[in-house]
Amino acid sequence: MAASLLPAARLKDLVTIEGVRDNQLIGYGLVVGLAGTGDRRQTMFSAQSLTNMLERMGVSVPPTAIRVNNTAAVMVTATLPPFAQPGSRLDVTAAAIGDCSNLQGGILVLTSLRGADGQVYAVAQGPVMTGGFVAGKSGNSQTVNHPTVGRAPAGAIVERAAPSVAPKGVIRLQLRQSDFTTTARIVEAVNKSFPVDKDPARAENSGVVAVAVPSDYSARTVEFVSALENLTVDADRPARVVINERTGTIVLGKDVRVAPVAILHGNLSVEIQTTVNVSQPSPLAQGTTQATPQTTTAAREEKARNVILKQGATVEELVRALAAIGSTPRDVIAILQNLRSAGALEAEVEVI
Repeated sequence: MAASLLPAARLKDLVTIEGVRDNQLIGYGLVVGLAGTGDRRQTMFSAQSLTNMLERMGVSVPPTAIRVNNTAAVMVTATLPPFAQPGSRLDVTAAAIGDCSNLQGGILVLTSLRGADGQVYAVAQGPVMTGGFVAGKSGNSQTVNHPTVGRAPAGAIVERAAPSVAPKGVIRLQLRQSDFTTTARIVEAVNKSFPVDKDPARAENSGVVAVAVPSDYSARTVEFVSALENLTVDADRPARVVINERTGTIVLGKDVRVAPVAILHGNLSVEIQTTVNVSQPSPLAQGTTQATPQTTTAAREEKARNVILKQGATVEELVRALAAIGSTPRDVIAILQNLRSAGALEAEVEVI
């Protein structure tokens, strides 16, 4: 299928707006109420944290005298969405950082969540859901999923507004994947849709498009951003083949072309077997038992299998032809890499 026949994408799916972004939050807290699966004596900071929390509540306990295994120290993370207002709720994730074996059934106590600037933007508290469990003891046990990481849905409350920048005057669109052709098409689509002001959009580089807010929308920036997001643009998709050699996975675009080429592919296997024969002496003989290894070597080479591709062939047709002759994913990966080296594959090969 040609790239021009692909459905146009919304501008909302191709770009992000500068200043309108998520912010990551992190905090340190305690999960209590565990059924003996919390941190052990080796994890000192969980006992110290529990002592400090009790001291703020008026209970003075030396850190060396406290010994509980129903408490676990956790690292709490959350994502603060743009323009989040105080009072809104966030999902948080709690992960054990000590030698806790299971967070199932625990409750996260009041935990401050800070941003990169050190300010507290939310506080988290509530039950932790692990989605897994550990059953049994010692060698006779079974673990399902990952019980040392859990989530607290809507477990955090925003206390400070997110540091988002509302677009005003000039809106800068950042492409998710930088591309000069896609950037030029975005500029053309915006200028065509808003002809009131002369060419409000201009490309700064392959990844940023600056759009001046038209005079008709000077007091309605949100409506203008909504109109921008719903514009459709034919994004240019580069021909690319992604190969994961560790798993034998191949992801390729349907419009990747292959030059006219003939492919011969065969397998050579060498098998070496060693058998041990035992030589036993006769009764009453003066000999000793000896083990004599016997080694046999056999080589087998399969007949070469050939594939011929004509002008205009796609990688999809190549893969279908290779599958028809019994090629494995490893064979296809090797052939694609050889085609790229020969200059017959008109695409970028990315190995991950």
